[in-house]
Amino acid sequence: MKIKWGIIGLGNIANNFAYAFNSCKYAQLKGISSRDKGKLQKFKNIFKIRNEFCFNNYQDLISSKEIEVIYIALPNTFHFNWIAKCIEQNKKVLVEKPALNNIQESEKLQRMLKNRNYFLAEAFMYRFHPQIDMVINLIKNNEIGDLTSMASNFGSDILTKKKFWVFKSKKKPDEKKRIFNKKLGGGAIMDLGCYTTSFSSLIAALKSKFDKFEVKSKTKEICSTGVDIDSYCEIHFDNNFVAKVGASFSKNIGRRTKIFGDKGYIIIDDTWFGSSEVIIKRNNNLEKIKINKIENIYSEEIDYISKNLIEKKKEIDITGISLNDIILNTKILNNWLT
Repeated sequence: MKIKWGIIGLGNIANNFAYAFNSCKYAQLKGISSRDKGKLQKFKNIFKIRNEFCFNNYQDLISSKEIEVIYIALPNTFHFNWIAKCIEQNKKVLVEKPALNNIQESEKLQRMLKNRNYFLAEAFMYRFHPQIDMVINLIKNNEIGDLTSMASNFGSDILTKKKFWVFKSKKKPDEKKRIFNKKLGGGAIMDLGCYTTSFSSLIAALKSKFDKFEVKSKTKEICSTGVDIDSYCEIHFDNNFVAKVGASFSKNIGRRTKIFGDKGYIIIDDTWFGSSEVIIKRNNNLEKIKINKIENIYSEEIDYISKNLIEKKKEIDITGISLNDIILNTKILNNWLT
C-alpha cells in the first residue's frame, strides 16, 4: 500500500521533495499543481505524472479524491490560506516551514481544529535524520547530565560575490527572490531561524516540561528590501534552559549545534542536513559516534509520515512537527521578529 501525495507550488524545494519519492516504500507522487504552466509541464515530464492529475488550479488538486496528502510548498504568506482549504476538504497536510506567519494565524488554526482529529505536520526534514534521535537518546540516558543551554546556528554568506578570484563585492538583495521579499514572508529568521527555534524547544522539553519562554538579547540587521539578513537572540525557557540561536544570509555562521549539560556537551556539525558523526564529551572524555548514512532525508520524511498514515495514526509519532509544535514555534519566531 502506498499513500498518494499531491504537491502545491513547484519551486526548488518542491523539486527536491518530488525526487525523493523515487526512494519511497510507502508513498507515491500522484498529483501536482502550479499556476505556472511551464513548471507544471516540466514536472509532469520529469516525474511522469498523468495528465489528469496536473492542475493549474490549487483547489482542483485539493478536491481530487485520489489525493490523500497535500504537500504545501508555496511562499510563507500563502500557507495558512491553503491549509484552511485543505481542512475543508479533509485532506491531510504537510506544510513547508515555517507553517504560519504570525500568532493570529495560529489562533485561527487552533479554533478551526478544536475538537477535531486532523493530520497536520510541518516539514522540518532535519527531524527525520538518525542523528537527531541519537542525540535525543543520549540526553534521555543522562550522558551529559542535566541540560543547561545550547547554541544553534543556520546561515551562510549569500550576498558576497567574488570578482577576479581575489576581490569581493556585496550583492544587493533582490526583492524578486522570495527570501528577500517581505510580502512573501522572507528574511533570515523566517527562512533559517525557524530551524533553530524548532530544535531549541525540542531540546528544552527534554530537560523538563516548560510553560513559558522569553526571547531576549535580540539583534537584527535589516536590508534594503525590509527583511532581516543577520539575526540573533536568546530563548529563555521557564525550566532554566537557555538557547542562543542565529540565522544569517550575510555571514558564514554554519549549521552547528552545541548542547550543554552539567556533565558534558554534544556537538552536531551539520544539524539540518546531517553529519557523519556526533561528538560527545562526558567525564572529560571526547568520543565521536558514527551516524548511519541515509540516501535521501526527504525520502525519510515522506516515508515516515506515510507509514504513520497507513497505520491510521492521527498525529505523527515524532516530536517537533505536530500542531502544538507549530503553534509554539510560531510564537517564538514572532517574539524574535518583533
